[in-house]
Amino acid sequence: MAESSNETPVPRSAVNTSLRKAFMDFLEICDEHKLFKLTQFYRDRLEQAIEEEVKSIALLLKEQQQISKQELLKVEEERNKAHSSKLLVTLVMERGSFSREVMWKSILKTKYRFPKLEKMLTDILNMGTDHQDFIKIIRGCTEIPSHLKDVQQKHQEELCKQTEKLRMNVLLSKDGVKFFQLDDRYADLTVISGKRKRKHVEHEVLSRDQEHEEWHENQTERIPTDKLFWSSFAQGKRSVAVSGDPGIGKTTMVQKIVHDWATKKIYQNFQFVFSFKFRELNDTNCKINLRELILDQYPYFANILQEIWKHPELLLFIFDGLDEYKDGIDFADNRRNTEPKHKCDDPETWCQVSDIVYALIQRKLLPGCSVLLTSRPTTLYLLERAEIDLWAEIRGFAHEERKQYFNRFFEKQAVAAAVFKHVEENKILYSMSFNPSYCWILGETIGPFFIKSEKLQQIPRTITELYSYHIYNILKNHSSIIQKPRDILLKIGELAFAGVSERKIMFRTGDLIMHKLQPSQFVSGFLKELFERDDSVQNIVYEFTHLTVQEFIAALAQFLNAGPGDIRKLFEEARKVEDGRYDLFLRFLVGLSSRKRQPLIEYLGPFPIEATYQVIDWIKVEVQKRIANTVTKAGKTSLLNMFHYLFECQNKPLVELTVGSVNTLKFNGLQMNPIDCAVLSNVIGFCDTMNDIDLQNCSIQCDGLRWLESGLHKCRVLRLRNNKLGDSGVELLSVALREPTCKIEELQLGANNLTASCTTDLASALSENQSLLELDLNENKLGDSGIQNLCVVLRNRACKIKKLSMRANGLTAACIEDLSSALSINQSLTTLSLGRNPLGDAGVRQLPKGLCRMEELELDDTSLSACCTEDLASAVSTYQSLRALNLSKNDLGDSGIKIVSAALRTSNQHLEDLRLWEVGLTASCARDVASVMISISSSLKVLDLGGNNLGDLGMKILCEAMKTNQYPQLKKLQFWKNELTDLCASDLYSALRAARSVWMLNLKSNNFTDQSVQTFRNLVQDCRSLRDLDLDDNKFSSDGRQSLLSLKGYRNGMKVFV
Repeated sequence: MAESSNETPVPRSAVNTSLRKAFMDFLEICDEHKLFKLTQFYRDRLEQAIEEEVKSIALLLKEQQQISKQELLKVEEERNKAHSSKLLVTLVMERGSFSREVMWKSILKTKYRFPKLEKMLTDILNMGTDHQDFIKIIRGCTEIPSHLKDVQQKHQEELCKQTEKLRMNVLLSKDGVKFFQLDDRYADLTVISGKRKRKHVEHEVLSRDQEHEEWHENQTERIPTDKLFWSSFAQGKRSVAVSGDPGIGKTTMVQKIVHDWATKKIYQNFQFVFSFKFRELNDTNCKINLRELILDQYPYFANILQEIWKHPELLLFIFDGLDEYKDGIDFADNRRNTEPKHKCDDPETWCQVSDIVYALIQRKLLPGCSVLLTSRPTTLYLLERAEIDLWAEIRGFAHEERKQYFNRFFEKQAVAAAVFKHVEENKILYSMSFNPSYCWILGETIGPFFIKSEKLQQIPRTITELYSYHIYNILKNHSSIIQKPRDILLKIGELAFAGVSERKIMFRTGDLIMHKLQPSQFVSGFLKELFERDDSVQNIVYEFTHLTVQEFIAALAQFLNAGPGDIRKLFEEARKVEDGRYDLFLRFLVGLSSRKRQPLIEYLGPFPIEATYQVIDWIKVEVQKRIANTVTKAGKTSLLNMFHYLFECQNKPLVELTVGSVNTLKFNGLQMNPIDCAVLSNVIGFCDTMNDIDLQNCSIQCDGLRWLESGLHKCRVLRLRNNKLGDSGVELLSVALREPTCKIEELQLGANNLTASCTTDLASALSENQSLLELDLNENKLGDSGIQNLCVVLRNRACKIKKLSMRANGLTAACIEDLSSALSINQSLTTLSLGRNPLGDAGVRQLPKGLCRMEELELDDTSLSACCTEDLASAVSTYQSLRALNLSKNDLGDSGIKIVSAALRTSNQHLEDLRLWEVGLTASCARDVASVMISISSSLKVLDLGGNNLGDLGMKILCEAMKTNQYPQLKKLQFWKNELTDLCASDLYSALRAARSVWMLNLKSNNFTDQSVQTFRNLVQDCRSLRDLDLDDNKFSSDGRQSLLSLKGYRNGMKVFV
């Protein structure tokens, strides 16, 4: 039976009133030309701001005849929200000024509050009358003196040469490197406003897919890379910091920005752009000034720098890779502003490179110039005190850009399409493809399978398989010049493991010598593609092509070289370190126990079977330990992490042994991203049956459910409440329900934003299903039409559903006739919950009679009055099997309850659960309720009369009924908020002191005082079955409360609330 505490979530409010009014006033003073320029200027932000409400805004415009019906359909049919909003704004901009005004006013009527929209409106209002002048400045190109034009042209030509080619590593090439036209290979990156300030983050391979999607959930603005300066996103912004994970494309983005400026595509308000890499600046280990810093790279500026300094607002300085700068820059160090040796306020001042960068960003040097700085997120803490105007972060590729990358990576589009399809269909691999460097690994590794169209069944599915083939390709490409690849790889692996342990990604010659490696091997041999040499540093620096390659080789070496007990010891030691450095390393270590490592055996020889056994034994113990500890969120997270390990193993017998016999898997309340869902689906897929899986409140949504879909039919009990699945989620579940081998017996879909639109498909699936016994559709928006569709299933004599719950679905009397007709035919339903629906008296009057199988009926909070009780009593009196009845929160009053009581007293001798809270009871009908209690004394288990006005007299009558009869099964009594006082405390004691089964007594929100304290103490001591006594919100003194609270633990499990 439903509890009385369920609440429906409150929707977000619309644009706040004051902001809406202020903007409406602003529109009134905007002439047609200003509104046109304003809309044009803010167009990018506007299109983003309305994405979530584009259909409702389009409908408003249609109603006001600003777009046609056909145009409205085009907007609604466009599945991509970004494309849809762009289309709508385009249509409006093509119309006259009145259409633009109507659009802005329609936007202010949006149903929900969206941060993007409010931020944009606030920015517009803050600019006020300055807006038009600012737009003019931005839109116009700056005039450059004739004598500087030649230098500018030479500079642009030079930068164009430097940036027009994109360098890419190619494993299957003899040279190992190829150069492509930047414009041919560059794919747009998603850049968002904001920053993540952190010194550690979970490994991006493991966490970023969820974070990559969260920018959309959090309504964060996307900033095109050509809008970082001089745009509506960056009004008056002069210093911009862009962060991004390793390999995400920061340097390539900078290359693209410089190239596009040099080819006059973007940022033409800047007369000159100067770009520097921190890695190259590491080589400047002496004092220098800004003039020499520029001339070192661009000597043709020698004669004109003095004139350029006069207009700093026309200069852009770019510094790429703060995380790679060896000296660091402390923006909290005030000495830079006071001590002469650090102070830098003139381009000719000699100082350290760090002082120059500091002074430019802090506006001490060339104030008014613009600065773009890039860094990994882990280094952003250095910029906390910096004068940064705009923070942004590269989140990598969105879906379309991932596809674009592969289309440009492969010459044959058929191969590109096949590779992307494989990646897209594997959530683990797809989640990696937000990052360009991972896309490169995916392309290089998976591409050969489709290019040669062979061994397609061996295409990598896990990250361990992916990197196994990646290393295999490198080994294969260098097999002719490496005599003992295993020996060399073990040395490389030891170097890699030392780097992982020390969080080190760059190695010098001394590191190589320490691990008995010759530097020449990195240049001419097998390791050419694994290590890069940075020619800008005097001492050669080596680094793996990517951190993940380093982590894989580290794990591979540890696995190949493992002795007895080494693997277990490695696991235990690594898991003690909580900063994430070993996260992916451990996944690789586990994954190497899989048979899917076969390609590496060709060049590295057999893998030690003992290491495999050690991994399996460790996983077996750890999974079983964590399954038994899922009470806390940490326990659930730990179990889910072990499932990720099981995914890497791809070991069906191991999964069956550790998970197959588990009764319940509990992840409720744990936020699960689509990767987690794919991993869980893999585990379920290896099992024949999953008894009970609890995924309530996991934020799975339709995308996550799509990855779970393949294994859902194996679950007997499937709990998916409150996951925002929507109608599209039900479509996926319908596939599972139609599965001939479907084992789902109980399906919980409450609070999932379901509407009548999904019920036709659901009804069709249920008509075919032969397993479902219980269906929970509570707290959705099915409405009358939705229930009418489901009635088709109930009319089917083959229907096996026993329990149907449709609480809080907006049902009215209009659907009860169909429901009653279906129930009269149905042969299986025993439990029906219609609570929290406005059925009204008219709805209840239509309830059918003679439902001999009905055992539980919930009609609480359904807008009933005493007027319907005769019809209700007439129907209920024919339900001979009724065990539970809930009529709570209805205005039945004493007269209504008297009628219902008469029916229950004479016809329902097996009632176990009677709930009549907040129905308007007084002492006047207490004897009627008491007579019902007496008639069902042998079966009654739960009696809830809370929230009424029984008073002491009514309570005395009920207690008398309890004293004079035996209630062998009575467990729960609820008399909360009934105007009870000390006068009835002794009656309660007398009625319950000898009770053998009552374990819960709720007397909350009454008027008991200290006079009753001893009586309740005696009750706890004498009623040996009592475990839960709620006396909260009464009128006890502090001493009285302490006396009662001291009863906690009086017996095992005793709880007292005061």
